Amino acid sequence: MKQAISPFTTLDPAKHAEYWRRGWVVVEGVFDPAKAAAISELAVSIGEVELDAVGRSEETADRSADGKLATRKLREPFFKHRALREFALNFSLREIVRQLIGKPAQLAADSLFMKPPRFGTAKPYHQDNAYFICRPPDDVVTAWIALDNVDEENGCLRYIDGSHRESLLDHVPIPGEPHNLAPRPEQIDLSRESLAPVRQGGVVFHHGGTLHTSHRNHSNRWRRGYATHWVSGDVKSEVDFVERAYFTAAPELYQEALSASCEGSKCVQ
Repeated sequence: MKQAISPFTTLDPAKHAEYWRRGWVVVEGVFDPAKAAAISELAVSIGEVELDAVGRSEETADRSADGKLATRKLREPFFKHRALREFALNFSLREIVRQLIGKPAQLAADSLFMKPPRFGTAKPYHQDNAYFICRPPDDVVTAWIALDNVDEENGCLRYIDGSHRESLLDHVPIPGEPHNLAPRPEQIDLSRESLAPVRQGGVVFHHGGTLHTSHRNHSNRWRRGYATHWVSGDVKSEVDFVERAYFTAAPELYQEALSASCEGSKCVQ
């Protein structure tokens, strides 16, 4: 087997400690910004085609005050373009997740979230594992790849520090937004809220139990992020999350993308 030559062969121990203390950590420079920009433009073009073909839903598109439509979310981008699959299975990304949880992890699911300038909507506080219902919870990680420079103005992620060490909260649908599940507002301790600005090509890693949200995009810039969800081989789910995982449901496509993501570099699969 071949070992990758990567700046992330060894994760900074301080970053590892921060992840387990706070439930999240920012790692800059995982991807080349030009590559992240190309992926963001590809995502927008796919979203535009889907809007024309399928139309708008509250989950997948936002509408401006003057009626302009823009894609809010791409479901399962893994299945929509080879370049997206290979990007999500990047070696450095996989290696960081492995080091965070201490064992190999596989890509189970993904979504691509886009906040268009000025009218990209908020996402309420939630825990990813409230959707996935996976055990052991420490083996569930989200890697949120910044496809743009992301800050408070255009809707960066916000976290409740240490919430991964507490119980998984009951989540219920938001009135008028059945696609959004959230705990009761009084269960969220905003005194512990921290913002996670990140530069294009950087990644925010968070534990599946960490409460997080993002606010409306008030800027003139896009805010696009590729959320990849990872689990170890030990993970079981009370729902069908593992059964629907890419490595289970589409093993040949998964292996093809995994192999292609290693081409041109030296890496271990």
